[in-house]
Amino acid sequence: MYRISRLNISQRFFSSSPRRPLMDLTGFSENQLTVRDAISAICSNFPNSYWQECDHHERDPKEFHAALAKDGWLGIALPEEHGGAGLGISEATMMMQTITQSGAGMAGAQAIHANVYATQPLARFGSQEQLTQTIPNIINGKWRTCFGVTEPNTGLDTLRLQTRATRNSAGTHYSITGQKIWITCAQVASKMILLARTTPLEEVAKPTQGLSMFCIDVDKTRPGLELKKIKKMGGRAVDANEVFFDKYEVPVSALVGGENEGFRMILHGMNAERCLLAGEALGLGYVALGRAAEYARERVVFGRQIGQNQAIAHPLADALMKLEAAKLATYHAARLYDVSRTDDSISAHSVGVAANSAKYLAAEAAFTACERAVLTHGGMGYAVEYDVERWLRECLVPRIAPVSREMILNYVSEKVLGLPRSY
Repeated sequence: MYRISRLNISQRFFSSSPRRPLMDLTGFSENQLTVRDAISAICSNFPNSYWQECDHHERDPKEFHAALAKDGWLGIALPEEHGGAGLGISEATMMMQTITQSGAGMAGAQAIHANVYATQPLARFGSQEQLTQTIPNIINGKWRTCFGVTEPNTGLDTLRLQTRATRNSAGTHYSITGQKIWITCAQVASKMILLARTTPLEEVAKPTQGLSMFCIDVDKTRPGLELKKIKKMGGRAVDANEVFFDKYEVPVSALVGGENEGFRMILHGMNAERCLLAGEALGLGYVALGRAAEYARERVVFGRQIGQNQAIAHPLADALMKLEAAKLATYHAARLYDVSRTDDSISAHSVGVAANSAKYLAAEAAFTACERAVLTHGGMGYAVEYDVERWLRECLVPRIAPVSREMILNYVSEKVLGLPRSY
C-alpha cells in the first residue's frame, strides 16, 4: 500500500492542490498523517529486538536505511525535479518522530538524519552536476552522506573553525587539512557536506566571511583522510567519528555555490535540523512514556497495580503534558520554516527563535519522559530487554546536539529579550 517510487510519491499521497490542507482533530495535515502511517508501516518490520541487536553489536542499521530509500523517503523534503517528494520540513519532522517513536530511537533517526537535512543547502546552492548526480544517488540509497562542521578546538564557535581548503595554483583542486569531530555515519558515508575555511580569519572583514561549503567524496583508500571511530554512550548502532584531513585533495567541482559563501549556505540547513531533532526527541519521549504506562498498568506490588499510586501516575502525567506542549512548539516551528521559504514576511529571526525553542523544549520533555520511564520500571528499567535504558541513553543526544541547551538560552536571551550577549 505504501510502495513509493520517485515518480509517484507526491502524486499518490500528497495533493499538489493550492487549497488549504485538510486537518484532522489532532491539528496535523492530511500529508503529515499519511507520512505517519506510511513510515509506521515500514518501521513495523524492524522490531525492538532488531534495534537492541544493532545497539549491542554497534552494527549499522543498513537494512532500515535501505527500506526507507527503497520507498523514496530519503528525499521527502527535496525538490521533485531532483527525484525528491517536494514536501516540507513539517512532513520530514513527522517522519523523524514516527521513526523514533516506533522504538528505533535516536539510532534509527541518526541513520538517515543527515541525508534529510544536510542535503537542503546542497539542493538550493549546488551545481548542476551535484543536483543531477549526487542528490539522486543519496535519495535512492546508493550514497549515504555525513555532515562535517564541528571541530574539537572550536566546538560551537563555528566561525573560528580551523580546517583549511587551499586551492592549488592551477585552480583544479583544493587541498584540505584539519580535523572534524562527532561526524555521524562517516564510516558508511560516500559523501560529506564539509564546511572549511578558504580565506584565513585574519584576512576577512567579518568572521562570517571566508568559509566555503564542499560536497566531497569520503574515500578511505586515498591518502590524506583518516576516520577514527568514537566509542559512545548511546546510539551505538550509528558510528560517530573523528575525521582527520592531511592535504586531502578534492576537485574544484566539489565546491558548493561560491567560494567564501559557505556560512550563509550552512545556515539554510540549521533551522531545518533543529525541527527534525525536536521531532526525534518527541518520538523518543512518547515511546518511553507509553512503555512506562503499560508497565504501570501491569505491574502488581502490594496487591495493587503500581499505576494506582500517585507517586507513579503523577510524574507520568506531567511528562505527557510536557511532551504535548513541546509537540505544539515543534510543529509550529516546522510550519513556520516551510512558509518562510515562499513568504518573505516571515523573517529568518522568527524561524530561528521558533526552531531553537522547539528543539530545547522537545529535548527537555524527552529527557523527563525517558528518565521517569526507567524509574517506573524500577530494577527492570536497567534491563536491556525493556528498552527504556536504551532510550534514556539516547535522549541525551537532543539535549547536547547540534547545539547545547545553554547556547539556545543565550540565543533567546539576546535575540528575543534584548539582553547583552554573554559569550
